[in-house]
Amino acid sequence: MIRSLYSGVSGLRNHQTKLDVISNNIANVNTAGYKSQRVIFKDLYYQTMASASAPGAAKGGTNPMQLGYGSKIASIDMINTRSGYQTTDVATDLYISGDGYFRVRDTAGEINYTRVGAFNFDAEGKLVDSSGSIVSGWLDITGVQDETTISNIVIPNIADYTEIAVGPDGTINAIDSLGDTVTLARIALAKFPNPNALSMQGNQYYKQTQNTGEPKYAVPGSDATGSLIANGLEMSNVDLSKEFTDMIVTQRGFQANSRSITTSDEILQELVNLKR
Repeated sequence: MIRSLYSGVSGLRNHQTKLDVISNNIANVNTAGYKSQRVIFKDLYYQTMASASAPGAAKGGTNPMQLGYGSKIASIDMINTRSGYQTTDVATDLYISGDGYFRVRDTAGEINYTRVGAFNFDAEGKLVDSSGSIVSGWLDITGVQDETTISNIVIPNIADYTEIAVGPDGTINAIDSLGDTVTLARIALAKFPNPNALSMQGNQYYKQTQNTGEPKYAVPGSDATGSLIANGLEMSNVDLSKEFTDMIVTQRGFQANSRSITTSDEILQELVNLKR
């Protein structure tokens, strides 16, 4: 009887966790670049009441008799599907059409990765995101372009240039004081062997983990990183119809586990009353 109570409690906890994840997905339905999550359950360990037996000459074989102890969270996964393009009409807003990530360095010097290309140049010519993290790339686009030469994108005297635009291959072009088109830098994209293992940090940032593999830096449009599309951002990939359906199913699961607890409690109460 006590086992049924604990099994019900494990079910309540797991369904509460799943509801937390669903609610977070819904809260971020309009968050640029947000990747939805899902919860996977698995059963707990089993007590073997009787082992299986092999069939014999006079008796057939028997199956094992086992009693389960509830469920637990198997994983909370990131759904890393690409979502739609939202026009912003800002020249330095960038959408990645493939599987790449922008690399940015925050104010503490930490490296983060993001799908949200909401960038602009600050007063010192740094290409930064909305949090002030500096975007990484190559300042010399004629040399070797790999992880050994990648650096912060900083354009001195940025005020001397006009009509700044970013091409599909990440090149940042502008018009100089003589009216000539010049290339200032190139934005780099990173690609991971296992992007689903990235650690979500909040503020639309991800960090590399032991299971992502080492990132490979490439020119946008190569190595399946995807080309850049300017004047827009990536939308959230949250599917509201799916989330609401999952919420209903999760609520019913929570109610069912609550009922198993109350039923077990009622039976225990009857056992206690036998003493009278």
